[in-house]
Amino acid sequence: MTSRSRTLLRRSASHKQGSTLGFLLKLALFAWILRSLIVAPFSIPSGSMLPTMAIGDYLFVSKWPYGYSRFSFPWNVPSFDGRVLAHYPARGDIAVFKPPGEEKVDYVKRVIGLPGDTIEVRNGTLILNGTAVPKVRLGDYAMPVTPNSPCRTVGRVQPRFGQAPGGGQSCLYPAFRETLPGGKTYTVLDQLDSPLADHFGPVKVPAGTVFMMGDNRDDSEDSRFTVAEGGVGFVPLDHLVGRAGYAFWSTDGRAEYLKPWTWFIALRASRLGTAY
Repeated sequence: MTSRSRTLLRRSASHKQGSTLGFLLKLALFAWILRSLIVAPFSIPSGSMLPTMAIGDYLFVSKWPYGYSRFSFPWNVPSFDGRVLAHYPARGDIAVFKPPGEEKVDYVKRVIGLPGDTIEVRNGTLILNGTAVPKVRLGDYAMPVTPNSPCRTVGRVQPRFGQAPGGGQSCLYPAFRETLPGGKTYTVLDQLDSPLADHFGPVKVPAGTVFMMGDNRDDSEDSRFTVAEGGVGFVPLDHLVGRAGYAFWSTDGRAEYLKPWTWFIALRASRLGTAY
């Protein structure tokens, strides 16, 4: 091989390496823009939002509805104070946020109170700005018992079981329909008369914050409890990450990462596309 040929080969290899590096940088930039400004994936690790969200749900979260703060971006980079293109969430939205004092983790709860609202819970009934939110008893919610979704109860409540569709057990929880002003309606679980969770306030939501609650009312560490009590307190608007969209995957906990065929065995196909 001549020296000219070797030079041409080196140039060709260098050009290919440069092209590959350029492609990877463009791909990384696209992924950063997508995850930071448009949508990001999240998973549900607990039952605090049952029955709306199940443990093992994987969902897309829209990043633009509330604007952007440093918590919108991976690793909080770029870091800045405040929020740009800011919009208030709507009451009833399900939002992902960074809890005060635990900014490295993500929580998901329902927005119940906006700045200036007065929130009270009396005998398990939500009272918003002095008016009781309609709460109607439904039939029991039957949650299939699976490896990642045990029949978890609170206090001295004894588990109740039923027959799950297709066999197996389901866990039965008392379910209620709440309807917020403006018509937003959803199902909540209320297992018992809890002296803490079912009796709260009244409190006024401070400016620049929102009041969050889980739909599984007796098993949710939310704004009814201060950070010192294990809750999240009032959540600053800057800590909102995005609004929950829809489920793109859901697993019952039987899957093993190194056995891809088990991913589909554990798939809860009926939850795919669930809009929140």
